[in-house]
Amino acid sequence: MEQRGWKHTAAYVGLLAAAFVVAVVGSLALGSPLDNAAYDFMFRLYQPKPWQTQSVLLAIDETTLAATPGGMHGIRKPLAQALELVARASPKAVAVDMILADQNEDPAVDQRLVQALCSTPNLVLSSELIRDGSQWEDPRPEFAKCAAAVGHVHAKPDSGDSRTRAIPLVKRNAPNHKQRYALSLWAFALSRGEQITLASHSNDLEVGRMTIPAEGAPLVSRWRQNNREDRLMRVRFIPDNMEPIRRISLKELIDHPELAAAFARKVVFVGDIAPTEVRDRLLTPTSPDIYVTGIEINAEAFETMAQGLFITDVSDFWVFLFSLGLAAAAGLTFRYLPGWQAYAAAVAIFLSAQIVPYVLFRHRLVLSVATPTSVAALVTMAAAGYYHLVVRRNWLVEQSARERYQQAMHFVTHEMRTPLATIQGSSELLSRYALNEEKRKHFAVTINSESKRVARMLEIFLNVERLSAGQMQLKREAIPVKEMVEICVQRVGVLADRKHIGLTLEPVGEELQLTGDRELMEYACYNLLTNAVKYSPQRTQVTASAWQEGSHVRIAVRDQGIGMDQKEVKQIFQKFYRTKKAEESGEVGTGIGLSIVQQIVEQHGGKIGVTSQPGVGSCFTIVVPAAAHTSGSSTAEKN
Repeated sequence: MEQRGWKHTAAYVGLLAAAFVVAVVGSLALGSPLDNAAYDFMFRLYQPKPWQTQSVLLAIDETTLAATPGGMHGIRKPLAQALELVARASPKAVAVDMILADQNEDPAVDQRLVQALCSTPNLVLSSELIRDGSQWEDPRPEFAKCAAAVGHVHAKPDSGDSRTRAIPLVKRNAPNHKQRYALSLWAFALSRGEQITLASHSNDLEVGRMTIPAEGAPLVSRWRQNNREDRLMRVRFIPDNMEPIRRISLKELIDHPELAAAFARKVVFVGDIAPTEVRDRLLTPTSPDIYVTGIEINAEAFETMAQGLFITDVSDFWVFLFSLGLAAAAGLTFRYLPGWQAYAAAVAIFLSAQIVPYVLFRHRLVLSVATPTSVAALVTMAAAGYYHLVVRRNWLVEQSARERYQQAMHFVTHEMRTPLATIQGSSELLSRYALNEEKRKHFAVTINSESKRVARMLEIFLNVERLSAGQMQLKREAIPVKEMVEICVQRVGVLADRKHIGLTLEPVGEELQLTGDRELMEYACYNLLTNAVKYSPQRTQVTASAWQEGSHVRIAVRDQGIGMDQKEVKQIFQKFYRTKKAEESGEVGTGIGLSIVQQIVEQHGGKIGVTSQPGVGSCFTIVVPAAAHTSGSSTAEKN
């Protein structure tokens, strides 16, 4: 029983382990959309405490373009005017998101822009990769000499849904791996008067004493992308519960120079936000249907660094460990909790796969939702399915036990009737009549022997039940076949004499033996003999015989009774089956005796067969392996 329980436990654990592996692999391959959707939902749901922004946006909007001759082609002149005003306000840093890679038709315009740029403190100019990422498009040398740094302006939209959740802090071109830090990163470093360095033992970047985590990509994205090249940082976009970054248009500043005071001690981001001109219009977690420009994303990335509101990813190890914990909880739940309690706990486990990531997100930690959710769902279903089958199997076992109990009652009623009738009759004779000592002794011996017979029958029945249930081992002892059959014939002789039926035992060799449980085999022979006498007409013949054929012993009981047709022969060993002629004959039986005989014979590695013909009689033959030491030539089967 302990070994069987261990096997069930091992199968259960194996099933859960397989479900865990499938869930993890599936989430890695297909979980990115779920992780992204969960991240965006949590981003909009959680509203952090408002903060004071440290940046201002100097925007080239539609109003500015409408007032500028030539639109974007003529923007350098008003840009120079605006930067002159900004420089007088002493900003901490100015980041210009315009690619100044070509020369203006009017050299005087470029010259004025150069003067304005050179007068701007902590200036960061922009650059971008062109020609499939093989070359940097940098500002012209006369512009670049005024800049404290040149930064890239690339965002990192997700390949699955094109929504921008992070920016690459570093970009490199393909041929020579010439790198550029992000425009917002340079603006942050220059505003603090610090240099940008690589962390010595991680993928992070350092600006002075501040460490900027650079692992900000979902689990699945980290699996697919090369973070060590891009060094992604998640952007903590400004929530809806606070004022956005202040925006002043270029035209508005030129028309109202006093607005320049708003740039004092701020980091200024200069860029195009006009819908008719902007190419990099992107979706973010906070704007499901509203596009945001690249300069706005750079400004919000700067605010993330300035406020220290970094959103970092929980390592893959902890994702795996959390998922493993959910799987273990689901397995233990269905192993030890009953009924609705197990399913209620399963719901709690599944919900925790969503609640725990949100709790961590409130602390700016991102835990993959896809992997724990997949594990919780699949492992829970596997555990529930397994124990549904276990409960059903136990129910079937219980049903089988109930049927066996009912059969036991039928057996007791059927098999005990004859010895109990003998005991009752003998005891009545002893109590009613004055009998001589010889008669009294005879009835006393009869009562004693029949009582022992009842006890043996009960023991035999219990042993058969235990064998069928696998609760006991079959005895293995040498059984002399001749002696066993003779005892059975002698016991049945009284019943045969009452019906004037001749009971004959054909000669059996002394050396004939089989191996097994003597009481069970004796019961099988006795049952066949009593059935033969019971269902035979008066003044007929019943013959018992036994012989060896090859490596098997055959024990046959032949009668001249009512017989059976072939349909009845096929069903005769079924529990509770009674032939029609047996019912017509008035003989009372339950149809369970032959079923028990069949179980006994099969437990001994043998089989039982029957040949019969209506009105002629039947012949039941038990075939079991002979004892190993039995010798002698095989004899022909007797007819």
